[in-house]
Amino acid sequence: MVWGAGLSARGRPVETVFVNPERCIGCLQCELACAVEHSVSHDGAVAFLETPIPRKRVHVEPGPMFGLSFPNRCRHCDPAPCLGVCPTAAITRDVENGVVLVNPKRCIGCAMCAVVCPFDVLTFYPLADGPGPATSVAVKCDGCVERLNAGEEPACSEVCKVDALVFGELNELVAAGRLRQTGAVLAATAQTLSAPNVPDPLAGWRQWGEAMASAADAAGEVNRRSASPGARQESRLGSIVPETTESEGGPR
Repeated sequence: MVWGAGLSARGRPVETVFVNPERCIGCLQCELACAVEHSVSHDGAVAFLETPIPRKRVHVEPGPMFGLSFPNRCRHCDPAPCLGVCPTAAITRDVENGVVLVNPKRCIGCAMCAVVCPFDVLTFYPLADGPGPATSVAVKCDGCVERLNAGEEPACSEVCKVDALVFGELNELVAAGRLRQTGAVLAATAQTLSAPNVPDPLAGWRQWGEAMASAADAAGEVNRRSASPGARQESRLGSIVPETTESEGGPR
């Protein structure tokens, strides 16, 4: 199955959780909301007392610099490498919502899915709906499929206060991201040019562009002069006037 033009297999717009990593502050609220959503009680006050303890499906990792974090989650690839290698067909796709799901009852914990996952989003823990309290199975984001079926958005994006995780139609989210990045670049450029005593980082490129434009204008002027009627007449006269040389006896 291949989606096209931002539509699901049934013609509905593809809705997903879009990550804006530059906005993430590492508060971990998405991790907590995810774990509570996948608990038996769905109550944050008692979920941590359950056995086995509910597990998060989104993973916020620290970035290379202080204050930078990235909320990593399943991208629900299509085609999905994990789905293709699962030997027990424990991994399937919900065609209606476009999410890749794991059936913990069929998972044998072979970790083949984790080996081929390009985003390292799978973990292995015992689950309440798994084969047993001591048997680890694959745990990954299911897109909060039950919430989607109820017309709600995923728990992680609902709880995010800084829009690091936003839920919506894929093409609209991508377009909004382009506008945001364009605005940031233009604002930074304007601030740099207006700041006093700050060298223009694009000065070299601008000088190069002006030099290229000047060279092109000069070449065009030479071409115009060589192509003018006066220049052609002068060239013809020069070709028919005999050359004279001086000697002791005068011109000859």
